[in-house]
Amino acid sequence: MNVPSFGLGTFRLTGQAVIDSVKSALALGYRVIDTAQIYKNEAEVGQAIAESGVPRSELFITTKIWVDNYAADKLISSLRESLEKLRTDHVDLLLIHWPAPGNGVELREYMTALAEAKKLGLTRQIGVSNFNIDLTRQAIDVVGKGEIATNQIELSPYLQNSKLAAFLKEQGITVTSYMTLAYGKVLKDPVLAEIAAKHKATVAQVALAWALQLGYAVIPSSTKRENLASNLLARDLKLDADDMARIATLERNGREVSPDGLAPAWD
Repeated sequence: MNVPSFGLGTFRLTGQAVIDSVKSALALGYRVIDTAQIYKNEAEVGQAIAESGVPRSELFITTKIWVDNYAADKLISSLRESLEKLRTDHVDLLLIHWPAPGNGVELREYMTALAEAKKLGLTRQIGVSNFNIDLTRQAIDVVGKGEIATNQIELSPYLQNSKLAAFLKEQGITVTSYMTLAYGKVLKDPVLAEIAAKHKATVAQVALAWALQLGYAVIPSSTKRENLASNLLARDLKLDADDMARIATLERNGREVSPDGLAPAWD
């Protein structure tokens, strides 16, 4: 299984802003687009892809099932609606967005429905998002080892999630890091600024390169073409052992997102 290491996130982007962001990104060479039912932008993402002229075969599209659609009789029909909006007959990766323990739908039910979506060819790969170690284990028990392509989790120099990341690596599950810049908070970090100056890079490039070097996939978003272009250059930035060790010291459990009723008990 293969989850590409660099993509475009579309969280909090709607309307013309998301159309412009996706079109700019595709023009710059991005080929991985991450969206979700709850972002309410799948139709705009689909429109931007269609208007870009980039062939579907070159793209890797991820969407996520929202908690309202976890029941066995809803998940696949909601996915078909998402596919219609995205103007495609399949996504490359389909995720359960949050474990939502108080949601009234058991993990076994929604993971079974997710696996069924893959059997039907509506998605090439399946995965989870915001799952802790225990829930990831439970998900593996339902769908089988080797079936979960990724766990998409909040992860940044301020929230390094090393225990969960180590577990996922051990299981052969790709870590996808979202909010790698911690809502922009890491951009003001003096340690990252020093490392950036040393490499004649931006702080954003340093944070993204750090995650990439740890073997994680990243999906930064931006509405500015110059930032989209600049972020891509993180792929070519090689941090040395000293840089990586300094970034390791920035851990502060700085979680930005943990909605009540949706989030698990974090590791």
